[in-house]
Amino acid sequence: MSIIRLKHTENGFNWIDVSNPTTAELQELSAEFGLNQYTLADCLEPDHLPKAEDLGAVKFLITRKILDEVIGQKLHTVQQLSTKVAIFFNEDFIITVHRLPQAFITELQASFEQKLVYKNPAQLAAKILLQVLQSYNNPTLQLAAELDKYETAVFLRRTQANILSELYYLKRKINIIIKLLILTEDIMHALNAYKAHNLALQDAKDLQTKLLTLFNQLHDDVGNLQQIYLSISAQKTNEVMKVLTTFSVFFLPLTFIVGVYGMNFKFMPELESAWGYPIVWASMVAITVIIYWWFKRKKWF
Repeated sequence: MSIIRLKHTENGFNWIDVSNPTTAELQELSAEFGLNQYTLADCLEPDHLPKAEDLGAVKFLITRKILDEVIGQKLHTVQQLSTKVAIFFNEDFIITVHRLPQAFITELQASFEQKLVYKNPAQLAAKILLQVLQSYNNPTLQLAAELDKYETAVFLRRTQANILSELYYLKRKINIIIKLLILTEDIMHALNAYKAHNLALQDAKDLQTKLLTLFNQLHDDVGNLQQIYLSISAQKTNEVMKVLTTFSVFFLPLTFIVGVYGMNFKFMPELESAWGYPIVWASMVAITVIIYWWFKRKKWF
């Protein structure tokens, strides 16, 4: 575990950043700052969804940052697509807990040490939330580009055998991100109540609304593309069945005639007739012509 302790010299509150802690190390923090045991358990739960809790003396938030490096992979769980950042704060301190190193937290620590103004820990929490939401921007572009690729493949008939499974993973990732964005809205309401009124919180609200709109549109587009793909597949199947049916209509009566005269019974009168063979051929040709004329009249081909 690594712990970085910073103190805001102008407004007098502390920032403690904790990376990859163990249970015992979190217990030490709990004893030092009076943190709730149940919220500490939430910190260690890898797939916990975003939430906000008012614990009286201490406020508790969980946010989830999207991992850019895995968004293009075939993943479909919250833990695989994102990483958790937990925040404890009150008027005197803010504690951030995360498993993976976070570049944006390092940048915020630099600005914190440069005495940029955060009037209280709630405003710093709002800034962290904004940075977390900004991690959703690149996935929007990546998933949209991926969807365009599949759309081109479907409409230009360059379909792959596994395109439905690819669309499933795409839709699953979008569903997870939409869920995270919806739950993040509760955090913004909570921060608004905790006197975190600043530009960062307003920017976070605007960005969350924009991202939710974009991902909802992507979700609808993937669903529509799945339906179009299934419709095109059904159309191709119908075309194949049409060809097979056409052949069967032509050859069914011919097969029947050949089957009857292929039995070679001794007392079949046509077998002794000199005109039997050409009559059978003439009958088969006539039947074929009649079927062809009927199909043309019905405009079936």
